[in-house]
Amino acid sequence: MTTLILLRHGRSSANVAGVLAGRTPGVELDEKGRDQADKVVERLTGVPIADIVCSPMLRCEQTVAPLAKDRGLTPVTEDDLAEVDYGSWTGGALKNLAKEPLWKVVQAHPSAAVFPEGEGLAGMQARAVAAIRRHDKRIAAEHGPQALWVACSHGDVIKAVLADALASHLDNFQRIMVDTCSISVVHYTETRPFVNRVNDVGGDLSGLIPAKPKRRRKAPSAQKARSSDAVVGGDTGA
Repeated sequence: MTTLILLRHGRSSANVAGVLAGRTPGVELDEKGRDQADKVVERLTGVPIADIVCSPMLRCEQTVAPLAKDRGLTPVTEDDLAEVDYGSWTGGALKNLAKEPLWKVVQAHPSAAVFPEGEGLAGMQARAVAAIRRHDKRIAAEHGPQALWVACSHGDVIKAVLADALASHLDNFQRIMVDTCSISVVHYTETRPFVNRVNDVGGDLSGLIPAKPKRRRKAPSAQKARSSDAVVGGDTGA
């Protein structure tokens, strides 16, 4: 069971300006964004990171740079984790784009939204999820099924990946919140993913550190087993 740590890039100059940066080159982290990136290193102290996969956008590269330096890793650039191609909307002010008829579709029926001269959100989800699955399989083969790895991408992309992991339709993905430099965690198995946390901006991440293997114990007697069958307030999940 590999563990994916989805990391959104830190706050950028475009976030502050209220602009839809998209794939505009040269959009950098602002001072707060750089501070957020530094704190990611602290938050992941003790968590073994096997690999870092990153969107080619500068703001994502800047976000993972401190972590990569700290762990002695070279991030793998993945074009399919790039920001949405917003087409002619790229660089537009959000307050103005919100007045466009397409904006309502983006919010309420995103699976049908295709940006003018750009890509559709459904297509974005397909390429992002495929990339995540592809790297997850590679990392499991290279580092073992217990490996933890980081993928740094963008808000809409991460929300789309989380919607897939939650088995939720893309039309619900706007209900998921992903703040700048937030961490979301997904455990991938052979049968289905399990979402461990979403939009974590400051919680304790020590729970991600794999536990040391325990010695096997003998199975309990039938009498003891029966006494523990009913679990009040139990969890039928993973």
